Amino acid sequence: MIRVLDVTKRFEDTLALDGLTMTVPKGSIYGLMGLNGAGKTTIIKHLAGFLKEDEGDITIDGEYVMDNEELKKRVVFIPDDLFFFRSYSMKEMAAYFSRIYPAWDQERFETMASDFQLNTGSNIGKFSKGMKKQAAFCLAMATKPDYLILDEPVDGLDPIVRHKLWHYIMADVADREMTVLISSHNAKEMEDVCNYIGIMSHGKMVLEGDLLEMGDVSIESLFLEKLGGIKGGEIDG
Repeated sequence: MIRVLDVTKRFEDTLALDGLTMTVPKGSIYGLMGLNGAGKTTIIKHLAGFLKEDEGDITIDGEYVMDNEELKKRVVFIPDDLFFFRSYSMKEMAAYFSRIYPAWDQERFETMASDFQLNTGSNIGKFSKGMKKQAAFCLAMATKPDYLILDEPVDGLDPIVRHKLWHYIMADVADREMTVLISSHNAKEMEDVCNYIGIMSHGKMVLEGDLLEMGDVSIESLFLEKLGGIKGGEIDG
């Protein structure tokens, strides 16, 4: 379980997180939404261990995230702005990941790479943006993480690839109780895959809960009720 309690973060004169509290239940697929500047990316970077809160507490399974190398071996973050070592192939990145993540599954890596028709011996730097995102998922899912944190995970991918990726993710949630936190601006897609929702505004949580308990209501309508500003199913995030 991810717990964020009264977290505040400032960048010079900007208050990015303002007493943010949120809970991501174990085994859930949690959709995090909000307008630009709401603080979504900031809290995600805290959960990934890249930023330290000024005030409040952030824990995963009761453990603090910052400087916790053992915990980080169970958490994988795929950012919207992907990074790979220069000139590395997928195969070389896989060898690097296998030394860091104790649950590394080489067979899964090879199966997924084959499924997405990626050449593991080619330089990832020469891949298209969509192929790089697929490569990132192959590497991430092969670590068999307990927590998968995603920032705009399928943006720019074609429908067939998106379907395959969600299949892998949802299978791990069902089989291993993997917990997934997704930041996305696509309300329709979030509604299809998420069972929990959180809506942020100005560094605070304005709505959080189990979608099943909310009844027959769309994420778009929830967003419109709390913040407004939806256009064509895409929430500016």
